[in-house]
Amino acid sequence: MTQLNLSDAAARLPRRPVGDLKAGERVDQVFLVTKKDLRAASNGSLYIHAIVSDKTGEMVARMWQATEDIFSTIPDGGLLRIAGRVDSYKGNPQLIIDSLRPADLETIDVSEFMPATKHDIREMFEQIKKHLSAIKDADLRRLISAVLADETMMTEFRRSPAAVRNHHAFIGGLLEHTLSLLGAARRLLPHYPQVNADLVLAGIFLHDIGKTRELSSAMGFEYTDEGHLIGHIYVGAQYVQQKAAELADAGEPVNPEALRLLLHIILSHHGQMEFGAPVLPKTREAFMVHYLDNLDAKINTFDRVVAGDSNQDAGWSQYESSLGRRLYKRDYAGPESSTDADKPRKGGLE
Repeated sequence: MTQLNLSDAAARLPRRPVGDLKAGERVDQVFLVTKKDLRAASNGSLYIHAIVSDKTGEMVARMWQATEDIFSTIPDGGLLRIAGRVDSYKGNPQLIIDSLRPADLETIDVSEFMPATKHDIREMFEQIKKHLSAIKDADLRRLISAVLADETMMTEFRRSPAAVRNHHAFIGGLLEHTLSLLGAARRLLPHYPQVNADLVLAGIFLHDIGKTRELSSAMGFEYTDEGHLIGHIYVGAQYVQQKAAELADAGEPVNPEALRLLLHIILSHHGQMEFGAPVLPKTREAFMVHYLDNLDAKINTFDRVVAGDSNQDAGWSQYESSLGRRLYKRDYAGPESSTDADKPRKGGLE
């Protein structure tokens, strides 16, 4: 691995959070490598393009005059010590790599590199259970109780991110996303009395349960083999069927129609086949879960992009590929006479 002869002063550079790094700074510290590519420059030479991060943010990193041997030493989704300088590219900071070294894992606090929810995980889980206690249908209550009693699954559910890079991509992200949806649904359901509230609440709780096995959060966020080959939609539906089968074996079968409609919500919640849904939403409840899920994901992505934009004074963000557009960042404050009562509340997180 390429080594750099650092002066004593450079070797003692204090660790700087990624979110605070500015053009002109030098660094010599550990980063989490979340993505790496070996690319060819216009002159035919090779360079490394990577994404490095810690819990405060991420940035592009490049190493010029690279080789395949150097590239092969970079861990994919692991920790690496990097020395280099922060430059600016199209208004955004980027890290120009001078050297790479293995990270001393025994001296590293892994929590520094894993973004996590700002909310209390235990409290959020209790709020989710409180929302689910509103389910009145006896069959759905038994099924939900069986899932909540699966401590192995619930441990992963409380920890799992909701995505690798886009919405709620942090420890506890799936929990926060699910709670937000339950809070939004509880407020909206009275407006649509023709929608079966029990199916919606159960469907929201279970719609992304497969992400506990689709995504790995051991060090960075990446897809598991099961996630790549099968995906969370099928994994989640399979898990719910397994729990229903266990109840049937115990002499407490779930009503087949209730199970069928619940599975339909899980299978259709992406809304379109081109977005991975094996079937389109075909019930009121499936439509509601899909649109609430999509809305919550879009708002969270919007907030992430705006908060992470390097130029906080600019009115527009950089182009965001996951949303296919630049975003207008300036909030409308409204009349000065507005009160706290007029402000929107965060579903389930207040």
